[in-house]
Order: sequence, then structure tokens, then C-alpha cells
Amino acid sequence: MSFLLALDSSTETLVVALSRETELLAHEGEGGARASEQMVPQAMALLAQAGIGLAQLDAIAFAAGPGAFTGLRTACAVAQGLAFGAAKPVLPLDSLMLVAEDFRLQQGGAGLSGPCWVLMDARMNEIYAAAYQWQGDHWETLRPPALYGLMAVIEALGALVPQSVVGNALSVFAQELLPALPPGVAQSSQARSRSAALSSLARQAWAAGRAVDAAEAMPVYVRDKVAQTTAERLAAKGVA
Repeated sequence: MSFLLALDSSTETLVVALSRETELLAHEGEGGARASEQMVPQAMALLAQAGIGLAQLDAIAFAAGPGAFTGLRTACAVAQGLAFGAAKPVLPLDSLMLVAEDFRLQQGGAGLSGPCWVLMDARMNEIYAAAYQWQGDHWETLRPPALYGLMAVIEALGALVPQSVVGNALSVFAQELLPALPPGVAQSSQARSRSAALSSLARQAWAAGRAVDAAEAMPVYVRDKVAQTTAERLAAKGVA
């Protein structure tokens, strides 16, 4: 029976999860600027609650991206620091696959047929998107995470027709995206439990032998530019 600690600050929610088989201890709270100061104390609190130390962990997982630039660096740095200190491996996790896993768990853990597209708001009028398919005990990546404009996402959905589409971009860009979805496609714009999904994805990665040395842990950035100039922000709003 393996103990896995998993960390996620790729969104505005900070998630810390400690799991052992089907047992789960978790914290979900305010992330963003507070993630860097809260992540380690929350992880230590969960370990204390479980009555174990870092030495009893088998691996430390973290949501590697894509997502918030600072949040990705925070989770990676904390995972590396804890793993180096305890001589443990790390499990880099796809943060968009985490959204697909949450949706699968919302369905009672049943297998999903056909492609599942994940669409997450990337700000700056862009979308992080990826497509996956459930293969019985793990997710297969059909389209790796990438940064898309709205029209490019709509074209991608037409090229690889989804059976399900999930993620907060469905709400943020509802006017543009919802008419582009095929009839009868399953949809979900709200996560139910990021901690449960994070823990489940970490256990899948551990079972698949995807642990790496802490020195190899790296965030996944799909956007080189993380800020707009004033002129670009005004142009995006249609201001001359």
C-alpha cells in the first residue's frame, strides 16, 4: 500500500492531497498568491493527520501544467524540495487531464466513450485545450495540451469530434463555444473535487511507473508570453 502526496496550484484553487489506496486526506482552499505560503504547511498538516512523515511517502506528485505560470512553478518547486529532502521520486501530472479525471469521477468512475476535450480559460482571450480517451485504467492523450485561440479550438473540435467537453472555458466562452458543439455531447464546466481527481491521477501515474527523479521535474508551459501590453489589452476589448 503506497502513500502519495499530490500538489496542485495550476488554478486559483490550492489543492493538497494525501492518499493511501482508497483513503484520502485533502485540503482545497484559496490559491493564487497564497499558494506559495500555504502549500507546505497544508502538506505537513495532512502528514501529521495521517500520523506519518515524509520518509513514509512513496512519491510526491504535482500538477505540472498547463496553467497559471506562478502556480506551476510553486507546485514544482515544493514537490522538488520535499522529494529531495526525503529522497523520493516525483510524479509530474497533466493538469488538463486532471479536469478530465474529475469529470470521469463525476460519472461514478465509469469509462467514457470517445474523445474527451478539456477546455480551460487561459486568459488573454485564449484557451488551454487537450483531448483524451479513457482506456479502462488510464487516460490516453489524443491531442496534447496546447494554447488555442477561439476559432482554432472550434476547428479542433470539428477535426476530432468529442463525446464529452469539460472545463471552465465552456462558461467563460459560452456564447462562442456552445453553438459549435455537436448535438448530444456531454458537457461539464464545473469541477466537483479537484483533490479526488488529483489523487486518482497520481495513483494512475504511480501504477504506470511514471515516477521520475526530482531533478527531472519541470513545469509544462505552453505559453511563452504571460502578460499583455496596455495597447494589447485595449485592443482585445475593442478599444481604439
